[in-house]
Amino acid sequence: MAAAPPPAASEGIIVSKIILTCAISGSIHTPSMSPHLPVTAEDIAGQAIDAARAGAAILHLHARAPLTGRPSADPAHFRAFLPRIAEATDAVINLTTGGSAVMSLDERLAAARAFAPEMCSLNMGSMNFALYPMLARQTEWLHDWEEPFLRGSEDLVFKNTPRDIALILTEIGQDRGARFEFECYDVGHLYMLRHFVDRGLVAGPIFIQFVMGVLGGIAAEPMHLDHLKATADRLFGADYAFSVLAAGRMQMPMAERAAAMGGHVRVGLEDNLYLSRGVLAPSNAALVETVRALVEAQGRQVASPEEVRALLGLKGRDRVAF
Repeated sequence: MAAAPPPAASEGIIVSKIILTCAISGSIHTPSMSPHLPVTAEDIAGQAIDAARAGAAILHLHARAPLTGRPSADPAHFRAFLPRIAEATDAVINLTTGGSAVMSLDERLAAARAFAPEMCSLNMGSMNFALYPMLARQTEWLHDWEEPFLRGSEDLVFKNTPRDIALILTEIGQDRGARFEFECYDVGHLYMLRHFVDRGLVAGPIFIQFVMGVLGGIAAEPMHLDHLKATADRLFGADYAFSVLAAGRMQMPMAERAAAMGGHVRVGLEDNLYLSRGVLAPSNAALVETVRALVEAQGRQVASPEEVRALLGLKGRDRVAF
């Protein structure tokens, strides 16, 4: 049965321009899964710059240990690519506060504390973060950490309690001036976000990322996106904008639906390694180019970094520490 047509855009911050975010490397996929996953500082910087040139106004960044490709919280690994990206593009740099589910809170916040970026991601709750089904698709490994890392996710909880969230909002938001991409993996995370609005720790404009398709969170299905949007409309009225991140094969179909609903879109090798069925994406820029063509076919124009700064109330690239 064909999917229902997307509902008409309503509530929220309605703009004709669409924000394209590209998540360059992340902490979920491992180097054995794709030779195109950027690991070294040179590769991360190069792919980020190319993605910005392709139309990504926001670059969401994690770091990797260059020799092993293992997710890293070391500010030195971030410092190896941040200035290069900032010199070559005016894209908004968005640093993770989620890091990897196996990192401590202090590790996850090390880079954001050091570099005071314009924007950070913020997961709005603790959750099971089950990556182990990916083991079925991989038989050979480049590094000895990869298979145990994925297998261990069968008993892994990503911890972000209300106390953790409040600390991040205070230290990274209030003290360093960052705005947030609020990552909501399920409907309950929207209510947690509303809780922090009511506590006075979050003010508009609010930028919500609906994260769909991670085992442990909400599935990447059209009816769930409709429900997330309707719930956010009730909770936040006209003071929010939403973007959609769909992991894996649903990345492009859900991006197309989000654009039709008046929303924004995140793509990138952090979330999906494939350009089409069985065809590995050769780069992050290729994913940006693909989604850009989809949304422009709907009549949406891609927002520039300066338009994003104005829309989201960012502090400006001259007030970061890199």
